[in-house]
Amino acid sequence: MDWTTTHDLDAFLATAGDFLRTRPDEHTQLLSVTATLAASGPAAYGDRPPRYGWWQGPDGRVDGAYAWTPPRPPLLSPMPDRAAAALLDVLAAGPLPVGGVNGTRAAADAFTAAWQHRTGRAARLRTHLRLYRLEKLTPPDPEPRGRARTATAADRALLVDWWGEFARESGGEPHGHAGSVDDRLTYGGLTLWEDGGRPAAFAGVSRTVGGMAKVGPVHTPPALRRNGYAAGVTAAVSRGALAAGAGQVLLFADAANRTSTALYERLGYRRAGDHRRYDFPPAP
Repeated sequence: MDWTTTHDLDAFLATAGDFLRTRPDEHTQLLSVTATLAASGPAAYGDRPPRYGWWQGPDGRVDGAYAWTPPRPPLLSPMPDRAAAALLDVLAAGPLPVGGVNGTRAAADAFTAAWQHRTGRAARLRTHLRLYRLEKLTPPDPEPRGRARTATAADRALLVDWWGEFARESGGEPHGHAGSVDDRLTYGGLTLWEDGGRPAAFAGVSRTVGGMAKVGPVHTPPALRRNGYAAGVTAAVSRGALAAGAGQVLLFADAANRTSTALYERLGYRRAGDHRRYDFPPAP
């Protein structure tokens, strides 16, 4: 039982791809990230080369995987606790500091516990996200004013600004989202809700991979909230993902934000799991 690591995305997918695709809801983040890297190249998330790995159990089957796209923290699939602790040893022996972790709740908690035991320092919980799966789409009633349209390159500057606002509010990095916007625009992965011809909200959707599509981000500027725009645009992209053939449509919401979780539940989304991101402070 050990970790195999590589900078070769093709090698990673050849070995761990079936493991990821057999449970697309649990592996939604890894599937989305690797699909973007496959389409846009290794610099999709930053200048440093991504690193990947998989854990094989006693029977030789893959039972855990990760992707690390610096400066973002390592992204973990579900895995045994011992695999998470062993992964920390592998990554800590490398040239880059391990500044945090992101992933399914149990795996992120186990990795963080191992880091705290190793360093004697306390990690900080940065985000606790709830994963939702669409059961049956229930459009908002009444429908909000306006209509949805697919975003184009002419909307790029606005989308970069709004994505940054979303990230700032949700505890992410407020900068560095231009590449994500550009990637989504190549396949129609961003939708605007317009009211009176003016953009009022936007929502994104990932590529469909492993029969799964993930909605997000969803953002309405503060001055335009309480008009139902987020509900309208979320329903529009969810409907579009289903029409494009996604068997599962997923999204994340801040577990502490009852406004957004209640909205998604009204639209037909149901809780499917929890994900956490921790920040690890550097040594004093």
